[in-house]
Amino acid sequence: MKKSVQTLFSRVGLTAVIAASLISGQVQAADSDSHLKSTVDAQAKSLMKAHDIPGMAFGIIVDGKSSFYNYGLADKQSGKVVSENTIFELGSISKTFAATLASYSELNGTLDFEDTADKYIPYLQNSAIGNTKLINLATYSAGGLPLQVPNDVKNNKELFRYYKSWQPAFPINSKRLYSNASIGLFGHISALSMSADYTQVMEDKILPLLNMPSTFVNVPNDKMGDYAFGYNAAGEPIRVNPGILDAEAYGIKSTSADMTHYMAANMGLIPLDKDIQQSLQNTRKGYYQASTFTQGLAWEMYPLPTQLDTLLEGNSTDVVLKPQLITANNQPTLVLNDVWVNKTGATNGFGGYIAYIPAKKSGIVILANKNYPNAERIKAAYTILQSAMAN
Repeated sequence: MKKSVQTLFSRVGLTAVIAASLISGQVQAADSDSHLKSTVDAQAKSLMKAHDIPGMAFGIIVDGKSSFYNYGLADKQSGKVVSENTIFELGSISKTFAATLASYSELNGTLDFEDTADKYIPYLQNSAIGNTKLINLATYSAGGLPLQVPNDVKNNKELFRYYKSWQPAFPINSKRLYSNASIGLFGHISALSMSADYTQVMEDKILPLLNMPSTFVNVPNDKMGDYAFGYNAAGEPIRVNPGILDAEAYGIKSTSADMTHYMAANMGLIPLDKDIQQSLQNTRKGYYQASTFTQGLAWEMYPLPTQLDTLLEGNSTDVVLKPQLITANNQPTLVLNDVWVNKTGATNGFGGYIAYIPAKKSGIVILANKNYPNAERIKAAYTILQSAMAN
């Protein structure tokens, strides 16, 4: 009898310890959530006030756990508020989707990054661009293609005529010059290799494989109610206009829910078809070293521990607009995980940023319906992630 009583008390004591441990864990989790929310709240309030941003959406992953925070208005006229289902223009973050499509086509054997452009567009034979390898188009190292396709180019016939006459400003693989005209052609050829139109293959194949139902090149009529208005410097509502190679370079629209899912997929945190999962990982191979980062397919990658000043330099206006000396790798690196991976993006009415650290299963998406400086996005993201991972 005495032994039974002792056993009973032991069990009661063990139960109490377990219960106390669970309560303590719940309290710590609640404190962590509260701390994250207060940090995001402060950053959102500061950014919106300083830059007159109508609305913002944040998607954050910390050690594999996703959280969403929404602020302000998607449409000032109607008063519609921002949610994780609000559709924002991604601008150049769209390039990461072109990279994913290309990586998928390479994995499935329709594309070889070492091929030259004229293999897929015979019209470009006997030209500088035709003799350029696809990987150089993908990584802005083709010799100085401009940021934008010239304004007088209105259709594909004029586009290919422009490319055929283009002459490089410096040797291939010697300098990086960030270029929609470069990676846009790469995306276009990737779709050609699959015998498909880029928008069609993106919306009918790649986005469904990624399980991103609220992400589009062309927002359908039944989703227009979720499509935020962007706002220009004068505070006027605006949305992106169609343009040559827009889908490939800057034309994707998405939500913070879908983009946080995309970020998780890039870190291997959710189950996907094995080919699309491998395609995402392969975009994190390193092709050359710039002054502060390693260039992947669309992604820029910074070694850990990453300093804020390094991120600000790598995403500066000079790095975007001016040629940068590079050191090319003989072979691409293995997939990089111990890195801060990032991409900025903007249209005239929207500004976005995505950054994630695969090794720490953590990352952040910031979407806003106003274009504001890259530096401010990066400072906010860095402050939030550093605080969250340290807590």
